[in-house]
Amino acid sequence: MITKEHKEFQERMRSLLAAFAQELPQRIGEIESLWSRLRAGWDTKALQEMHRSVHHLVSNGKTFGYPELSVEARALEQILKRMLVETIPADDALANHILQQIDALKRFSNEQSSSSADNAAVTHDENTFLPDAPASNLIFVVEADIEAAQELALQLRYYGYEVEVFNHLDKFRAAIQQRPHAIVLMDIEFPEDEMGGILIMEQIQKELVCPARVIFISTHDDMAYRLGAVRTGGVAYFTKPINSSELIDQLDLITASQIQDPFRVLIVDDSPTILSYHATILEQAGMLVKTVAEPMNLLRALNDFNPDLILMDLYMPGCNGVELARVIRQIDGFLSTPIVYLSSENDFNTQAEAMSLCGDDFLVKPIDAAHLVSAVTMRATRARFLRSLMIHDGLTGLLNHTAIKEELAREVIRSSRLNSPLSLAMVDIDFFKKVNDTYGHAAGDRVLKSLARLLKQRLRETDIVGRYGGEEFAVIMNDTDAASAAKVIDEIRTVFSRLLHLSHDKEFSVNFSCGIADLAHFSDAVSLSEAADKALYQAKQRGRNKVVVNSGD
Repeated sequence: MITKEHKEFQERMRSLLAAFAQELPQRIGEIESLWSRLRAGWDTKALQEMHRSVHHLVSNGKTFGYPELSVEARALEQILKRMLVETIPADDALANHILQQIDALKRFSNEQSSSSADNAAVTHDENTFLPDAPASNLIFVVEADIEAAQELALQLRYYGYEVEVFNHLDKFRAAIQQRPHAIVLMDIEFPEDEMGGILIMEQIQKELVCPARVIFISTHDDMAYRLGAVRTGGVAYFTKPINSSELIDQLDLITASQIQDPFRVLIVDDSPTILSYHATILEQAGMLVKTVAEPMNLLRALNDFNPDLILMDLYMPGCNGVELARVIRQIDGFLSTPIVYLSSENDFNTQAEAMSLCGDDFLVKPIDAAHLVSAVTMRATRARFLRSLMIHDGLTGLLNHTAIKEELAREVIRSSRLNSPLSLAMVDIDFFKKVNDTYGHAAGDRVLKSLARLLKQRLRETDIVGRYGGEEFAVIMNDTDAASAAKVIDEIRTVFSRLLHLSHDKEFSVNFSCGIADLAHFSDAVSLSEAADKALYQAKQRGRNKVVVNSGD
């Protein structure tokens, strides 16, 4: 089915193609004028400009559905390129050849019809831009044991998941048909059939448009059950008794893959039509795009937009793509930002040179819409992953010590400038050494991950959470005074104390203490941090499992 969004995309494409067709006579006229300048006398700048204009016709002709134009332009470009490399003026024979190629471009421009643009506009595969399945925080727990199902649901709700429990397969079947995007936590064994969970999911998967995401639970750990689960679309398999921390890890992985900030792509190209064309494709794929037509405006765009990836044309007036890439690589914040060159250049040596000079990839115009989306997605995903490794704690996934301190300094400056409240909460797990000594370091790591997950899920997206070190966490709460912060953290403290952790089939619970200070009483990042630490120490002295606010008294 063609959606409203896809129709709008097609209309934008038709507008762009019509604009290209309308501009074509003027572009060829400019090429002819540049050639007249060159015939009057050797002019390197005019030759470079003419080569660049013809080069754009090569790629743009293919992009906008004029392959014949691209062929004629390519022949002229090769002549001009040789003149540039060898710095030779055109003799009479070469001049006549160039005139013939320009005349061929003019004839094509005069003969082209609007129907060509219309035909080109509908060549994109609709499946390229099919929307992803809606993100879901809903869990269907399907379990015959009512008590076990309710206990599991309670633990899941602590972590912010919406949970519905089904003790009968027929009721679950009706529900999944209505809400197929729910994540299914399916017990395999039921009274009527020891593999009932697998069999019902096998039937349901055939009826759904998109396969349901299923995590199977079983008392059995043999190959027959595991193989049946995989064949039915199971994304994970847990044996009883369930380690709730590992289960939450798996659920977080599934939901995190659904909820991701759009990729931010900066496109640098001196052709407004090409800029709009590539921006339209990437925006249709759900990305945020900023375009720069004037290379000298690049620095401002970089700092304002902070892209995940830069798409850059190789041939531009004033400076080329390689020179711009060198400038970008001299800026600390963009040393690792992927730079992907866009050009119709198919000469291997040019591509290799461009890649060796600060580039990460080379895409040849015209690039298929699906290929463009795929290439950008792959590169941006990898860049985000590498950046995440640099600034995040490996165990909890939170910002590491250095990153959270840098964020605190930035947020204090921002809040001071805006005269808005800000609070810092320092959270420390009580008797954590005892947890490690009693239950082992693996259990201790699971406790740390549980608290990290709970903080991320219970706090706002605007709050910033980091692992300060060991069992200590820092929370930066924007637009929040100390009293409001204390209320929120105390609610999380209560929930955390109710979580059950598992080690060698033994369950145990843990508490935390917290100290809070705000910008209203402590005016800079250093004093704010010291004040929160002091409040945390007071919470420990007063018996632990408490939240204490330092008001500077």
